Amino acid sequence: MPRHSALFVLTAALAASVSLPAHADMMFNRVASFAVAGNLPADVEKTTPTSSEIITASEDGMTLVYSDSPLGAVGFIDIADPKAPKAGGIVKISGEPTSVVVIGRKVLAGVNTSQSKAKPSGNLTVIDLASKAIESTCDLGGQPDSLAFSKDGKFLAIAIENERDEEMNDGEIPQMPAGDLRIFTLAEGQPDCATMKTVNLAGIAKVAAEDPEPEFVAFNEDGEIAVTLQENNHIAIVNAETGAIVTHFSAGSATLDKIDTKKNGALSFDGKIEDVAREPDAVKWLDNDRLVVANEGDYKGGSRGFTIFSKKGEVLYESGPSFEYEVANAGHYPDDRNKKGVEPEGLETGTFGEDRLIFVASERGSVVGVYKDTGAEPRFVQILPSGIGPEGLVAIPSRNLLVTANEADLVEDGLARSHVMIYERSEGPATYPMITAKPTADGTPLGWGALSALAAGDTAGKLFAASDSFYANAPSIFEIDATQTPALITGKTIVTRGGHPAQKLDIEGIVADGEGGFWLANEGDPAKLVPHAILRVSDKGEIEQEIGFPTELLAHQTRFGLEGITTIGEGDDLTLVMAVQREWADDPKGQVKLLAYKPKAKEWSAVRYPLEATEAGWMGLSEITAHDGKLYILERDNQIGDLAKVKRIYSVALNAFKPAKLGGELPLVEKTLVRDIVGDLKSASNGYVIDKVEGFTIDKNGDIFVATDNDGVDDSSGETLFLRLGNISAVN
Repeated sequence: MPRHSALFVLTAALAASVSLPAHADMMFNRVASFAVAGNLPADVEKTTPTSSEIITASEDGMTLVYSDSPLGAVGFIDIADPKAPKAGGIVKISGEPTSVVVIGRKVLAGVNTSQSKAKPSGNLTVIDLASKAIESTCDLGGQPDSLAFSKDGKFLAIAIENERDEEMNDGEIPQMPAGDLRIFTLAEGQPDCATMKTVNLAGIAKVAAEDPEPEFVAFNEDGEIAVTLQENNHIAIVNAETGAIVTHFSAGSATLDKIDTKKNGALSFDGKIEDVAREPDAVKWLDNDRLVVANEGDYKGGSRGFTIFSKKGEVLYESGPSFEYEVANAGHYPDDRNKKGVEPEGLETGTFGEDRLIFVASERGSVVGVYKDTGAEPRFVQILPSGIGPEGLVAIPSRNLLVTANEADLVEDGLARSHVMIYERSEGPATYPMITAKPTADGTPLGWGALSALAAGDTAGKLFAASDSFYANAPSIFEIDATQTPALITGKTIVTRGGHPAQKLDIEGIVADGEGGFWLANEGDPAKLVPHAILRVSDKGEIEQEIGFPTELLAHQTRFGLEGITTIGEGDDLTLVMAVQREWADDPKGQVKLLAYKPKAKEWSAVRYPLEATEAGWMGLSEITAHDGKLYILERDNQIGDLAKVKRIYSVALNAFKPAKLGGELPLVEKTLVRDIVGDLKSASNGYVIDKVEGFTIDKNGDIFVATDNDGVDDSSGETLFLRLGNISAVN
């Protein structure tokens, strides 16, 4: 080819490459949430506990099927429109369904019918997908856990766990009878009970060899079954056709450095655990020669991440604490679970386009980590918010969907129900997390959560937040750069007293003092000797001044104290204005106080604020901020999900804010609705409405920001919603 022709071809190719649009990242975003209680029959009380544990999908991806152990049922969800899932009803079963699969038009459910741990029993129940009629059962002679079928539809594998009794002998194993593996031959999705083979797994593990407890099973395309023996810290590979153990190996151990190991009300990633047994739960094949396991731990171990093994037992990749770090950076680290950390339990794989993806579910962090399989070290892609306790996952690549089943139902505590959550993969950015943290210099997480207050800084998009009493040993002030998406926590300052982390604090309000420091509102609790107080701290976090409540207030105190603080005026006229969350003993029903305190004159005064009425739970205030001649107040009920009715921003004109001295009649202020944010909370991440909307501020540019409190992921989904609601001028 002549030189000028070659140059033309090269130039044309470069021009063509420049003219093509840049390839956008493909990300999952949640598009819908389905409360499992919505599947309860009309004649069943809606507060009946229910759960979604293991979930699967029909072959066309239009119907979800899940096991509901507490209800004793198999549930169905219509996802023909994944953004609007519909209740598909339930099938009641005599026993506790532990796992489900769909083969053709048949649903196969493993059902635990055990009278006790010492006398395990169970069956395999066959349900017609269309009619939802129970067609047949096969006796299993033991307690089933995981089910899986071969890619060619010829074989079904069932892990018969015969789980240990954690109350007997302090949960030590062995505890007989031993578990094993059962294999059935299938014909058009129908198991032939007479073909059941029992694979004896005793004698292969180093830990309690005589008492194997199979946990999870998965098939590769060669018809081989990977089975995890969680408590035994072992993995076996079994030939489905012959029932022979092809190979087996110990899951081994990992040493974890720079992790949080103490349940102490502080996030400190400076601990170390050496040689902790992995104790894998879920297992999935990446190809015919590689498998990935989620190392939840259940007996004495749990290495907090996931591991990729070769079929021969070689460790090809160990995540170490890296998954925990991603969870912590997103604010989902569960400090109350520091013995085992985030507990990866569920696992799924799927090929979406050209990408082979790994999905790792953190039971205690209530998130799913998405990784791309590179053939070597997986590449972290994103964190997905889930409900409480995600365990089951199913990928539906044909529809670009991922679905999680979240087993926890906290209805008896007035908290969130079990939910099934649906995510769709498409071009564009991830919408979650909405706020994350910059790692520290050594790469460990900064550590944050339980954001209970927001305040504006001195420039547009610069904010400050504070954590509440969940982190009692590390009360913190966080600096936030809200000009970024997601918002980025760039700094953390521990509030100290005498150079040590301050005790007896429950920070629920924060405002800049104009001199580099802050005024903090401390919500007291007489039962815990936590005082109702105003604190002034320096830019280093040291408490410089503590202002207690006067006797006129304390005579009527409850534990529902200050929930926000702001300032009006300046110099000698500076006034601190604080919102009290709920009625105190001297308040008329449905009215709470807005307190005013002048630091220079040391004078207290107050007004009363009218609360909205509520049919359930309680109503209260969560935040207050002053801006452009008005006080803006965040008012909310304590309800969650569909029961949440009031999450609103109101305003009170400063020229009508005339607080009176304590001890006498207090004036009642008038409020004006600024914005109902229930819709914003619903649409923000397509989850359920969170109860604790606790942070609200208006920055120097007039932009509105709202944040939710995730309770340190204690009986919570762990989600922190960080909402940007536009400029205040647009809603006034």
